[in-house]
Amino acid sequence: MILVKYCMVLALTAIALTSCSDKSLQKYLVEKQDDDKFVKMDIAASLLQGNTSNFTQEEKDILNTIKKVNVVAYPIIEGDTADYVKERQELKAILDQEQYKELTRIKSNDWNATLKYMGEEDAIDEVIVFAIDDTRGFAVFRLLGDNMRPDQMLKLMKSAERGDLDVSKLKGFGEIFKD
Repeated sequence: MILVKYCMVLALTAIALTSCSDKSLQKYLVEKQDDDKFVKMDIAASLLQGNTSNFTQEEKDILNTIKKVNVVAYPIIEGDTADYVKERQELKAILDQEQYKELTRIKSNDWNATLKYMGEEDAIDEVIVFAIDDTRGFAVFRLLGDNMRPDQMLKLMKSAERGDLDVSKLKGFGEIFKD
């Protein structure tokens, strides 16, 4: 009888773990839409082209491969880290699945970020930036598009450094994580 109970517990645990590991980032983000602990924002890629942008035609073409940017963040409020740790671990488990391929990792003293993608290297459908700061919270930036390429995203990042990419729509979002 004890063996049967043990086997049932193992089977239920395996089913639970399997169902968690099959969860997609999109499903996770949809589930969090009504959760007040999360801050959410969707931006059409066309809004990233500011009035003073000096994009080359190539950069405009690259920007046109991005259709939408989803941003979801979990700020740590008043040191409440129990739910933060749970949510961060759930997101990490989702992004550690095989369909999310790693582009790079960026680390600093205070935070770190992982860049991942879905699709083929020459035809990326989704770019994901998962940034973590254990004192402020985490954020997921999800760029959705058609046939995006890593080399093109790097060129677009350089235009952002020049100030051509209008990130003012995200400015208020960053205020959440200020001390």
